[in-house]
Amino acid sequence: MKTDFETLKALSLYTINVLKEASIIAFDIDHREDLAEAMATEFGVSFATDEDIRDQAIEEVEEKMGYDSDSLPEDITESEMFNHARKEIIKSYSGENIGGLYLVESLHQAANRITQFLMDCDLIDDVYGTDDEISAFLIKKIRQFSPKKN
Repeated sequence: MKTDFETLKALSLYTINVLKEASIIAFDIDHREDLAEAMATEFGVSFATDEDIRDQAIEEVEEKMGYDSDSLPEDITESEMFNHARKEIIKSYSGENIGGLYLVESLHQAANRITQFLMDCDLIDDVYGTDDEISAFLIKKIRQFSPKKN
């Protein structure tokens, strides 16, 4: 399965659901979709999708070959240079993959980022628990995320 922004949104909806079920957050259900969009954008800082990696690999090939986006061959994603660039990009991440999403920063940092997001987000009415408790909860739950199940 290829991952994209919709996968980040699925992770966000999953996260919102487990936080709500655990009574860690309270929010107006009418804002659920907006909250999911905002959280997906925040998750986008911590996770790279297949789409992100593809775009980054194309940029690297463009740089190395001196192409601009207009003169790029259509079959560039089938080239050996593209595949090599893609593999190197994936290797450069911390190696952990959750539901097809590649960690750009550690899961601990991602959980801290989302914890801070929860505290600062205007779409959330209340947050219950300490930063450390919420972060530990998020680490545990995010590890269990699977876009196929959720």
